[in-house]
Amino acid sequence: MDFTFSFGWMFGGLAIALAGGLIVFFYRPIAENLANGVSSYEKVKLFGVITVVVGLLVTMNLHIFILTLITNLLFGRD
Repeated sequence: MDFTFSFGWMFGGLAIALAGGLIVFFYRPIAENLANGVSSYEKVKLFGVITVVVGLLVTMNLHIFILTLITNLLFGRD
């Protein structure tokens, strides 16, 4: 598989990472208003960190490589 750089994926990934960063930064109001309060503070922060990591993978255009690898492992292609 060839690696190709794309400005569209780069800006999309940066937007996803920024959204995840905002979730991590404002986790308390989000948890209190949307996710039943104190018991979900850590869950909201976890989802925010996962979103940041996915955003960085999309920014570097590695998500296609990872999804291709997983698909090939699942369906037994070489």
